[in-house]
Amino acid sequence: MKQTIDARGIACPGPVIEAKKAFQTLQGGELTVLVDNDMAVQNLTKLGEYSHYPVTVEKEHEKSFKVTFAVSSGVGEALSEDTNKTGMGEVLAVAPEKTVAGEALAGTAKETVVVLSSDRMGTGEDELGRILMKGFVYALTQQEKAPDRVLLYNTGAYLSTEGSDSLEDLRLLEKNGAEVLTCGTCLNFYKIAEKLGVGGVTNLYAIAEFLTGADLIIRP
Repeated sequence: MKQTIDARGIACPGPVIEAKKAFQTLQGGELTVLVDNDMAVQNLTKLGEYSHYPVTVEKEHEKSFKVTFAVSSGVGEALSEDTNKTGMGEVLAVAPEKTVAGEALAGTAKETVVVLSSDRMGTGEDELGRILMKGFVYALTQQEKAPDRVLLYNTGAYLSTEGSDSLEDLRLLEKNGAEVLTCGTCLNFYKIAEKLGVGGVTNLYAIAEFLTGADLIIRP
């Protein structure tokens, strides 16, 4: 069986996520992913290595690549859970800071809290930071288990308001069981309280409780 995914024009981590979805439905055969940049090729190649699927890359021209996986039934499935902990974080180009309370490990954490304290990820160019944050929130929706809670404060409050590129992804996280809470003080400070589009409003005392009681805190 052969399957082709056209991931040209799709930002990271989209091509990897689409390929991983296809692995789950393709019971043996050949999967070809079309991409338009070298970084997508590298990320897909790493995905093949972690999944134990042989990968070949064909460069058609400067901005057109064909990445083909030889998918063997059952080989990658056994690794699907482990790849998120050993390799997929790198493949998805997401490297959030992790603070572990009480020596809890990612595999045994009882409550996971994601903290979004900015509408940008990292420091540097604002446009790039917004692109990275959008990709990170989207990547959260593609994990096997949603975080227990997503806390948004400071300029992170903009992510949960109408017009945000991440609004639909936050709504999906909420649908999948995550409690999405935005700082009320921040919403009022930026005069965007009436634009809140997902979840509820919280306060600093509650945020302090959530953070001190969490087993795993993730800060992108």
